[in-house]
Amino acid sequence: MKHDITALLTAALDQLLAAGQLTLTMRPDIHIERTKDTAHGDFATNLALLLAKPARAKPRELAQQLVDALPASPLIARVEIAGPGFINFFLADDAYRSLVPRILDAGPDYGRSQLGAGQRVQVEFVSANPTGPLHVGHGRGAAYGAVVADLLAAVGFTVHREYYVNDAGRQMDILATSVWLRYLELCGEPLRFPSNGYKGDYVWDIAATLHREHGDAYQVESEQVFANLPADAPLDGEPPDPVGDKEAHIDGLIAAAKRLLGDNRYRYVFELGLNTILDDIRADLAQFGVTYQEWYSERSLTESGAVNRAIERLRALGHVYEHNGALWFRSTAFGDEKDRVMVRDNGQSTYFASDIAYHFDKLERGFDRVIDIWGADHHGYIPRVKAALQALGEDVNRLDVLLVQFAILYRGGEKAQMSTRSGEFVTLRELRQEVGRDAARFFYVMRRCEQHMDFDLDLAKSESSDNPVYYVQYAHARICAVLRQAAERGLSVELSAGADNLERLSEAHEQALLRTLSRYPETVEQAALKAEPHQLTHYLRELANDLHTYYNAHPFLVEDSALRDARLKLILATRQVLRNGLGLIGVSAPESM
Repeated sequence: MKHDITALLTAALDQLLAAGQLTLTMRPDIHIERTKDTAHGDFATNLALLLAKPARAKPRELAQQLVDALPASPLIARVEIAGPGFINFFLADDAYRSLVPRILDAGPDYGRSQLGAGQRVQVEFVSANPTGPLHVGHGRGAAYGAVVADLLAAVGFTVHREYYVNDAGRQMDILATSVWLRYLELCGEPLRFPSNGYKGDYVWDIAATLHREHGDAYQVESEQVFANLPADAPLDGEPPDPVGDKEAHIDGLIAAAKRLLGDNRYRYVFELGLNTILDDIRADLAQFGVTYQEWYSERSLTESGAVNRAIERLRALGHVYEHNGALWFRSTAFGDEKDRVMVRDNGQSTYFASDIAYHFDKLERGFDRVIDIWGADHHGYIPRVKAALQALGEDVNRLDVLLVQFAILYRGGEKAQMSTRSGEFVTLRELRQEVGRDAARFFYVMRRCEQHMDFDLDLAKSESSDNPVYYVQYAHARICAVLRQAAERGLSVELSAGADNLERLSEAHEQALLRTLSRYPETVEQAALKAEPHQLTHYLRELANDLHTYYNAHPFLVEDSALRDARLKLILATRQVLRNGLGLIGVSAPESM
């Protein structure tokens, strides 16, 4: 509807310009908005107000010129000028009814558009370190990122979904060392597990695989491993140790593991831990309906020389200096709160150096827009990444960073502890197994990504109208049930062609349903452009409510065949929109419940 009215106004503006009745140096964008009060029409535009100053004309007089130049359209019942120069459009009754055959003809393509005109957008999301299973916080980022990507694709953008694999650096070394230490315990070696090691049961599982497949081939006496190491920080229940340093202790253990195992054996343990967890992450996300075009390795940046090239380019541009043996990026010159280390005094590059190279690589790959979806705790990281890109001469406006808040689970009104393995975090797999993929996906995107989220497990599992995903899915299932009832009663469900019989849709509930159906394409566009999937979930709940209200107020399988035909068309169009919208969220549309 908005596009149709925009086309009419564009034609009117073209006519005024061609006739010399209007002179403009540049044309403003035409904005069409739905009115809050239908007494003021269905849609309104402030075009005359925008044009008044550049055209040197009075807004109401300009509005009248535009109205007079509007092409005739069966969609428009009348047009009024209101206030200082707003143009209000009242749609003809047939305008909404004409949507029904358009929806049925378009089927799964209804609501899709070419608004993005093929522009290339990269969406990078989740990108959790492969040091453990995905938890419920990652689940929210996964659902949000997947829906944002699918919405952008639905409106004509070419979308590249990417997972950045942090397969290098200290955290991966901590994982490898943790696996090896658990392996040594399985070999019968007595040891005190480090306070800063990875303690989840999944580490035991990987260690058990190593022990099962290689026996004692990786065994070293624990006395050798812990010889001459800095003291560790005390564990829970141990007395305080003023000299204990958990960071120095784990770094010492990493060095001992590399020395005692040698390059080949250490690399094997490292790769076993990495690949086991990464395979688990891939499987978890696939079960959650999340797939990627690319899994981008952080190690590839170092191996290809991309990190060094980025650092040397910054150095050549005068944005790098040395201090206390480390190499620093002068990020304060670009609005960051302090300068940042790129290479430590031990010669190791930092995560930040890799991130500079990675983001530089993203833009060099020719994406028109790059979207990073990060956890809200990474808020402070945004200025330094943008500072680096600006220093490299890139357009930082091509990068958008969207922050996702954590989700807190509740059961029976209290914070839930669901993990059967670690007791420390709730895995995405556990959540999916308890409430199902559909409920998890829908609940995760019901609110703005930057808002805190309380996930009510009891509500997500309930079969009631209070459960939003159940309420929407039940609307779809109800329509399918009507068709089964028609078949059982021997009533024809072969629909008449085009707009035949649709004039019979005159009830208030039918008009409300038609108006809501008309909003679907613009809802998809706005949800995509603003990266706000919650707009679509809110819309689907409204559409489901209109359907349920209509269902409770009027029979569909009436004796009057023309009226039955019209009502069946309407609910089938509604079913199609429900199916399309649920599909964009990654939620199923069941035919029975």
